[in-house]
Amino acid sequence: MRPSVVCGLLAVGAACEPMARRHSASQSPGTPADSTVLQVSPAPPPPTPPPPAATKVASIAGFLTPESVLHDTTQDIYFVSNINGSPTAKDNNGFISRVRPDGAVENLKFIEGGKNGVTLHGPKGLALWGDTLWVADIDAVRGFNARTGASIDSVSLASLGAVFLNDIAIAPTGALYITDTGIRFDDVGNVLHPGPDRVFRIGPDRKVTVAVRGDTLGRPNGIALDPVGKRFVIVEFGGRSLLAWKPEDKAPSVIAKGPGGFDGVVIAGGKILVSSWTDSTVSSYETGQAVKLVTGVPSPADIGYDAKRNRLLIPIFTGNRVEIWQLP
Repeated sequence: MRPSVVCGLLAVGAACEPMARRHSASQSPGTPADSTVLQVSPAPPPPTPPPPAATKVASIAGFLTPESVLHDTTQDIYFVSNINGSPTAKDNNGFISRVRPDGAVENLKFIEGGKNGVTLHGPKGLALWGDTLWVADIDAVRGFNARTGASIDSVSLASLGAVFLNDIAIAPTGALYITDTGIRFDDVGNVLHPGPDRVFRIGPDRKVTVAVRGDTLGRPNGIALDPVGKRFVIVEFGGRSLLAWKPEDKAPSVIAKGPGGFDGVVIAGGKILVSSWTDSTVSSYETGQAVKLVTGVPSPADIGYDAKRNRLLIPIFTGNRVEIWQLP
């Protein structure tokens, strides 16, 4: 419809002109009447690119229920604990392997239960203090010479009712802190939890005490010393929490939550790296939120870290292999 026809329909006396040509009150003098002012919204910022992905360097087969991997920085060698069967059976068939950083297995049974006077049933967490390699073994902690494999020490925690010793961290004083997940397995493989959940302490004088206990530990699995925060970080296998704990604390505090089913924990360049059976991942909790670094790794157990090469070392518990991943 033309503007002249519209004018004839309006009330008498009304000034008529095409609507598109009316001057707005805000139009500045001298601006052409038919000019159009466009309001352009700023473009949204580009999406944040995903973090660089970790890449798999090697997959090393031939292990038997590998549970923990530890980098000996002095010898530049990886130690791998092998349960070789049931995690709770006192069958004296567990062993420790030596693996070179290039993935070559230097000695599959460097330390072997039942050989050379060694007792080793179901070795799990590993820790180094000088040349002593400490190993959590069901209800005892055993020490071996990291260079020769010779048995040099053993501390039994059976009298304190240790059920399932799992991982070890060493304080600057040389005291050992060992998690007790408090679980057992029945004859058909069901997981039972008689408890209690505890962290034991073995002092430099070999005195054994209970450092902390309680349901707030959530079936504690991995433990690591955070030297910057001057605390221990403990992860729950039976819960979803990452915990912070200091020896003077009566109970741990929650620092982050994730998928749960946590196993190993390492402190890598200020980041807390944790493996999870629940979603088959290893994630970083640098900001308190999970950032997945590696996915699709079923049954990732007690992970290790090679600081020299910035590499993540993942024992695949049910896959009888160890994977080496280059971190970005």
